[in-house]
Amino acid sequence: MDQLDRKIIAALRINGRATYADLGRAVGLSASSVHERVGKLEAAGVITGYHAVVDPSSVGLGVTALVSIHPTDTATEDDVADALAELDEVESCYAVAGDEAFVVKVRVPTVDELERTLGRLRRIPGVGRTNTTVVLSTRFEGRPNNAGLQRDRAGGA
Repeated sequence: MDQLDRKIIAALRINGRATYADLGRAVGLSASSVHERVGKLEAAGVITGYHAVVDPSSVGLGVTALVSIHPTDTATEDDVADALAELDEVESCYAVAGDEAFVVKVRVPTVDELERTLGRLRRIPGVGRTNTTVVLSTRFEGRPNNAGLQRDRAGGA
C-alpha cells in the first residue's frame, strides 16, 4: 500500500459514496486508476465494506450502554464472542485486557429493554457477571480515523 492508496482510503472514510472521479480529483489520479486501486484494496481485505451511518435515536435506539463482560473460570472466549455476535443489540465487541474479557456496546430502545438484554447477556454460558455503564450523551463516535494514513510505512511524510 503506497501513499496514494492511503489518500484514497482517507477520502473514502470521509465519504464512502464518493465517485471514482471525485476520488481521482482528490488524489490526483484518473477515475480508472482510482477504480483499479480501490478494487485491489478490496481484494486485499484492506477495504472490507461500505455502509450507511444512521442516527440511532432516529431509528428508535435511544439507549446506549457499554457492558463489561467478566468470564467464568471455565469460559471459552471464542464461544462467548460467538454468542455475543448472535445478539442484535450488541453493536460492537472488544476483547480487552483486565478483569473483563470483553466490552460490548449495546443499543436498545428503552431502559426496560436494556434490562432484558443484560439478562440475556448474563445467561450466555461463560459469562460470570457484567458491569454496565449507561451513556448519557454521545459527543462523537464513528468518525473517520485517518491517523497514520498520511505517512508511508517508514514513518515519513
